[in-house]
Amino acid sequence: MLNAIRKNGVTLAIFAAVTTGLTAVVNTVTKPTIAHQSVLQQKILLDQVVPPERYNNAMQNECYVVTDAALGSGPHRLYVARKDMHPVAVAIEATAPDGYSGAIHMLVGADFNGTVLGVRVVDHHETPGLGDKIDLRISDWITHFRGKHLNGPDDARFAVKKDGGEFDQFTGATITPRAVVNATKRATLFSETLPGQLASLPTCGDANE
Repeated sequence: MLNAIRKNGVTLAIFAAVTTGLTAVVNTVTKPTIAHQSVLQQKILLDQVVPPERYNNAMQNECYVVTDAALGSGPHRLYVARKDMHPVAVAIEATAPDGYSGAIHMLVGADFNGTVLGVRVVDHHETPGLGDKIDLRISDWITHFRGKHLNGPDDARFAVKKDGGEFDQFTGATITPRAVVNATKRATLFSETLPGQLASLPTCGDANE
């Protein structure tokens, strides 16, 4: 009986060691592939909010950290697009804190003159069938920001139609699109203040140290 228990114990120990080793090997082999795919996905997202023909630098490598109430609470990352070394636009992380079901996390692309280049929602908990139309996988509503110009903080056009603006709200769900429109407006206004700040912003690497 003791020999059988001992034998089973040794077998389980060997199996566990082999399994752990295989897991470590698979992780080592796949880690570069996973990292590469992550970079590709980030590039695709950045190109959705800042058209690639507008810049010729590696935006992922020009990552800075900003903290401003206009973008929501806490630090946010921004990526600088340059054309022949000159900054021409940014992609900014922004948070709409007032979504119907909580905070809506976004990426807003804008130049420094008040023009929105693109907006994408990257995370939300809005109601399926209602507020989730902010998600590109559900509808193209979010694409209607592209090319819109914001004429200062008092531009009444930058609101949902129910509030006198030009952006559609959703049937039975006004809170969600209103939150996204307002967050986009704040991020775009913030982008206009950036040219004089870029040289003094901490990089993402510095902020993580």
